[in-house]
Amino acid sequence: MKILFCSSEAFPFSKTGGLADMALFLPKSLTQIGHEVRIITPYYKNIGKHHKDMKYLGAATIGMGGIETIVQYYELMYQEISYIFVQNMHYFERDNLYGYNDDAERFACFSYAILEGLKVFNFYPNILHLNDWQTGIVPYLLDEHYRHKNDQYFSIHTLLTIHNLEYQGSFDTYVSRFFNTNFNYTYIHFDRVNFLKAGIERATKINTVSPTYRNEVLTGEYGFTLDGALERRKADFIGILNGIDDHVFNPETDHMIVSQFNDVKTKTNKNKNKEDILYHFNLDVDLKVPLVTYIGRLATQKGINLMTATLEEVVDYSDARFILMGSGNDSYQDYFRYLSAKYPNRVAHYIGFNEELAHKLYAASDIFLMPSRFEPCGLGQLIAMRYGALPVVRETGGLKDTVIPYNQYTGEGTGFSFSNYDAYEFKEKLFEAIKVYNENPRIWNKLVKQAMKQDFSLEKMALAYESIYQIILGV
Repeated sequence: MKILFCSSEAFPFSKTGGLADMALFLPKSLTQIGHEVRIITPYYKNIGKHHKDMKYLGAATIGMGGIETIVQYYELMYQEISYIFVQNMHYFERDNLYGYNDDAERFACFSYAILEGLKVFNFYPNILHLNDWQTGIVPYLLDEHYRHKNDQYFSIHTLLTIHNLEYQGSFDTYVSRFFNTNFNYTYIHFDRVNFLKAGIERATKINTVSPTYRNEVLTGEYGFTLDGALERRKADFIGILNGIDDHVFNPETDHMIVSQFNDVKTKTNKNKNKEDILYHFNLDVDLKVPLVTYIGRLATQKGINLMTATLEEVVDYSDARFILMGSGNDSYQDYFRYLSAKYPNRVAHYIGFNEELAHKLYAASDIFLMPSRFEPCGLGQLIAMRYGALPVVRETGGLKDTVIPYNQYTGEGTGFSFSNYDAYEFKEKLFEAIKVYNENPRIWNKLVKQAMKQDFSLEKMALAYESIYQIILGV
């Protein structure tokens, strides 16, 4: 089947989070199982350095609410996948991807450009695969302005994937003028225009990125006020677990790490990576004690406030080493700096993100922290387990679906988990993980092997999406 994957960011050309990774991983894996997939995404400022390698496809004029603008389409092949970039200097060639006062106008333009582009590059897909609020208005625009134009538009189906329900594209009602229609409650939510709500109302099917998160967002606690809209579409709403690229995240072939290893030969070679990273950060090198890491955004959603409430005590009352990587909230960044300054031989930090250093940290880690308040899926815990680092997670969303909690009686487990969003529970579970590492090496090694054998492959994810596409198309 023919699929156009519509995303506001796409790795390796633009990225703020996991959506960008999925915008490569899923189309790539769907292509490998026989489908024709293209990616359409905005032409951001930093993408200009690739312009010489692009092919010009054509242009379209877009009118929205009295504004008329021209978009250009360029194609670039990457890993045998067609990336189509929508260029408009005014809207997209800026320093950041999001966070501007005219974001509603920018992504309304991108949404029109998706639908207009089908004529320009003559690719009418069976499925428009939409992602998050930035493309949430597309099903509405398709219904109101395009389906009547020809049979190709009329037969298009849509799948909306919600990667994080907290971000909805909520704007003042004046934004509705960009839609070129009479007032319609499809896009209205609490007296505001809500792009994501429009997608929930009009998409053929909806999914989110783990089964547990799908169930959580149907409740008032996690639904961010859209639980009612999702409840009305409950029969068309499913959870599909994300996957990771086994070729990119494979400790047996990863050339970014010092010493490759697998689930058979783990301990010795993993220690070589551990020794290297401890030296790199000028920490005391003791390979007999666990290395605890965090890699991710510094945001409340990620449970950083549980870490700030507990890590000093854990450092004081354990022998573990800690390395923390991330950026975001200033107070959280300051806390990482403070902790490193107080314990310079045992705690280190890196503000920002570095892909190669992240691989080295995963390969060196024994324990990986991910105590999220909520987590649609999460990729960090999947990568950590692949590299033999056992996650400490809260039982929410994709973390609950992917991490099997350690059971001291049966020996089952691929990590350690706690139920409530509570600093005491997190601290006790982290202490338990450190204790098992220190006192039960045989059990620890067994858990590591079990974690490394888990299947979170892209092929498994692609087959799940193929199944929902088939349901949509009735084949």
